[in-house]
Amino acid sequence: MSNHVPGASKAPVDPMAEREAVKYEFPVPSREVVLAHLAQRGEPLSLKFLASELGVEGERDIESFGRRLRAMERDGQLLKNRRGRYGLLQKMDMVRGRVIGHPDGFGFLVPDEGGVDLFLPPKEMRGVLHGDRVVVRVAGVDNRGRREGTVVEVLERANATIVGRYSSENRIGFVVPSDKRISQEILIPHGDDMGARDGQIVVAAITEPPTSRSRPVGRIAEVLGDHMMPGMEVEVAIRMYDLPHNWPDAVLDEVAGLAPEVPAAAGEGREDLRSVPLVTIDGEDARDFDDAVFCERQGRAFRLVVAIADVSAYVLPNTALDGEAYQRGNSVYFPNHVIPMLPEILSNGLCSLNPEVDRLCVACEMHIGASGKIEDYRFFRAVMRSRARLTYTQVAAMLVEQDAELRRHYDQLETHLGDLYALYKVLHKARVARGAVDFELPETRIIYDAQRKIERIEPLVRNDAHRLIEECMLAANVSAAEMLAHHKIAVPFRVHAGPTAEKLTALREFLFELGLNLGGGPEPKARDYARLLISVEGRPDARLIHTVMLRSLSQALYTPDNIGHFALGYPNYAHFTSPIRRYPDLLVHRAITALLERRPGAATAAEAQVQGEHFSKTERRADEATREVVRWLKTEFMVAKVGEPFNGIISGVTNFGLFVELEDIYVDGLVHVTALGNDRFRAHRGGRAIGADRTDRAQGATHAAAHRAES
Repeated sequence: MSNHVPGASKAPVDPMAEREAVKYEFPVPSREVVLAHLAQRGEPLSLKFLASELGVEGERDIESFGRRLRAMERDGQLLKNRRGRYGLLQKMDMVRGRVIGHPDGFGFLVPDEGGVDLFLPPKEMRGVLHGDRVVVRVAGVDNRGRREGTVVEVLERANATIVGRYSSENRIGFVVPSDKRISQEILIPHGDDMGARDGQIVVAAITEPPTSRSRPVGRIAEVLGDHMMPGMEVEVAIRMYDLPHNWPDAVLDEVAGLAPEVPAAAGEGREDLRSVPLVTIDGEDARDFDDAVFCERQGRAFRLVVAIADVSAYVLPNTALDGEAYQRGNSVYFPNHVIPMLPEILSNGLCSLNPEVDRLCVACEMHIGASGKIEDYRFFRAVMRSRARLTYTQVAAMLVEQDAELRRHYDQLETHLGDLYALYKVLHKARVARGAVDFELPETRIIYDAQRKIERIEPLVRNDAHRLIEECMLAANVSAAEMLAHHKIAVPFRVHAGPTAEKLTALREFLFELGLNLGGGPEPKARDYARLLISVEGRPDARLIHTVMLRSLSQALYTPDNIGHFALGYPNYAHFTSPIRRYPDLLVHRAITALLERRPGAATAAEAQVQGEHFSKTERRADEATREVVRWLKTEFMVAKVGEPFNGIISGVTNFGLFVELEDIYVDGLVHVTALGNDRFRAHRGGRAIGADRTDRAQGATHAAAHRAES
């Protein structure tokens, strides 16, 4: 009897055979050839038939090949059916991906390969938690037209621990997760509560994951403290988002020998910028200073020097310090608390461009014409000495308000600051001509009292000094990106794609209802967005329009696929100016330094792709953690204001209610549909309005919504 399946061809050539031979003592067919062969065959095959068709012979090799197939199954590349045959997920109508939970108990599967999400009804969410990686069978389409899935297999459990509030009833303990995307409570058996009291915030270690018939079981691994304890919001966010925040001993050992000042020998072989009156301009509460600037007129043109802390001189590849900085990816900024990417001796010391001390830097010198075009640039390593630590408020007072006392105090810098302001006006004019999108959405900061309780929430006001520094940093980032693109160096560029067709359609529908139009046809450019933003200035709904337009755009990310930056209107853009707090900037520094020293040092495109995906993920993690902390603090702030009336703006509509942002205090929240009246309400017009099912009561719903938004 033949071992071949009828119609099978001879064993295919494995394009990865050389790689497998290097990696393994007893090489077997690669994953790539297994996937390609199953795709060609178009049906599931057993281990025996796969081994035969791929030329695997001998008991030892077949055993090794079986381990490979099982590993591919664990990774979600293959699925083994009830008859013991291996097949491709897509051929078996299976999809693998990550679960996104919803507070109401249902969820969605975000496919690994992209495409439309699958709806997971509550019964399918019983055995999984938010973040788990699973294989799902496409079960059909629900009554709302969504593809629905059935969980077939859990590939990876995402939650080893869960932070939440502990409760106990009748000697039975449970933890309500702080992450509302996890809707299941964790049962805590008697004796596993570590003495936690009712209402305290704890960390539960999962000992038994959920199943379709039972809730997850855990034990208390850490008691964080009482719910309203100052600083609790940060402790929760750190654990909820698994933020690295403690320095490993190996990192502490590496930085222990660093002196607080730069030794004279460190400046050898570098250009000397200590005679150049560079200054730092940052916020009042800034502690680490990445960048310093200097500008002087040259006729109608300008010479701009942007000096950036040379973190690469201290954070060397393949060290414990470098590994920890890579894992963190970026610093995380909470209100009143920072988790730095680098230890303090570097972030606030040796790498911070503090005034009147020598510091190592990588500088970008640019010559900028009267039209704002960068006509020439060069990068070099240098030693510098900042002349002053200025704040945005001080610089704006000197340049815009002409504060006489400050101008006298900094009289030696007055000319250079004036030249810097003149350059800003030129660069800003070029920005407008380029059509860069500038969303002016309010940012807030939380002001604390002496007891670390929130005293007030106030808007962050941007002035010309903020914009001046922003334009200087943009110029240096563009120059870095153009240099690396010219030399075809693979780094994680900072890219921003334009709107997808689906988001563009939704945006145009929204604008049409307001009597507005976005130009540019099917592929609008940044200047089309910019023109529309200018046209709505002064309208009472301008902020809502800004918000909806911003949501129509894709998220900026890091990737070596250099497609340019849509919103800024740049064909080449990279992050160069903040290596103390962003690891991608450090990689750009290393790549530029390697070019200057005419030595290899660039990553491969594949390595840069992995790096970019990692940094995009750590950036999103930091953003989500920061938003969680701000939500917590704003909720705490509003507890004392229950019952007070406020004016608000409706910022979003769903079937379950309205999202409203309260004016003046910049707090947003949900007005649930049950607060709108006794009718059944539905979102319509693409989720931009809500009304009662009965047409004659739609007006009443609108009035109710307006009333609730003001209270």
